[in-house]
Amino acid sequence: MIKTIEFVDGAVRMIDQTRLPMEKVFVDCQTIEDVGRAIKTMIIRGAPAIGVAAAMGVSLGADAISGEDFDGFFSQLEKQCDALAKSRPTAVNLAWGIERMKRVARAGKDLAIADLKKRLREEAQIICDEDIAANKAMGSFGQTLIADGNNVLTHCNAGALATAGFGTALGVIRASVNAGKKINVLANETRPFLQGARLTVWELMEDNIPVKLITDSMAGHFMQKKQVDVVVVGADRIAANGDVANKIGTYMVAILAKNHNIPFYVAAPISTLDLSLATGEEIPIEERSADEVTTINNKRMAPEGAKVAHPAFDMTPNHLVTAIITDKGIARPPFVETLKKLAGE
Repeated sequence: MIKTIEFVDGAVRMIDQTRLPMEKVFVDCQTIEDVGRAIKTMIIRGAPAIGVAAAMGVSLGADAISGEDFDGFFSQLEKQCDALAKSRPTAVNLAWGIERMKRVARAGKDLAIADLKKRLREEAQIICDEDIAANKAMGSFGQTLIADGNNVLTHCNAGALATAGFGTALGVIRASVNAGKKINVLANETRPFLQGARLTVWELMEDNIPVKLITDSMAGHFMQKKQVDVVVVGADRIAANGDVANKIGTYMVAILAKNHNIPFYVAAPISTLDLSLATGEEIPIEERSADEVTTINNKRMAPEGAKVAHPAFDMTPNHLVTAIITDKGIARPPFVETLKKLAGE
């Protein structure tokens, strides 16, 4: 798979996901502000990828700070981190990546500033490498839930493009294929940003994994016709009780799956858990621009002046979730207990 994000010549290079599948274009972020804009404009998206981008962005921010006094250095770094944290509110991995980098900075307060900057760069790379390893572990656990010949429905893009590599939900599919299972994928287009159509289908076609694109409103039809055996999606934040925030439309798919007795699995790394939140009702839901709903490829699809609502995510209650696949194992109800155990808390 193409690398979603990496350090190249002192910059953070990421594939511009807004240009896929028509163009394969890379963006080089030279500053922490560049990374923040890339996250906000969805040049890079997907909770794990955002966490990696955040860590690499903090490293860029640290490199730009002058002076040899730690207190002054850390004060400036915190201001940069606070601004970066506002890029997107729903994906918990953004805050997770920032906080991990800040902990490393505090732990290295006795280092020379030049050495501390190197240490932060090393940590950002470790976070990137860990994400890929976590995705492969998730795939290994998750493929045990997928049978040979299964038709798998997925929503949005939870693949290599949503991570540092391999993917979460698509990682489960890739691992199933690698295990010799014949898998067919139905990919919801995922309006309004079309991550399923533009990204998921592109990724699976690149890997020669059978995939068929459907509109979001077709999911129920294919379930009714018994052409869906299992649903696997990713997540942007998971509360302590197993409530899941994911791309808008996920809740609808979960209800349909429950009605048709189809297993509904969520694949996400431990870093996507937010055990500080008792339920999903506490998860902030990002509201994005009306333009993303009223236009496609800059072509208007609705009347001028039309009122628009655009929540980018919805919350799927835990009673609709069959299991949560993590890099530490598979959590099943009661999630309050099993998630806490997997997280080591």
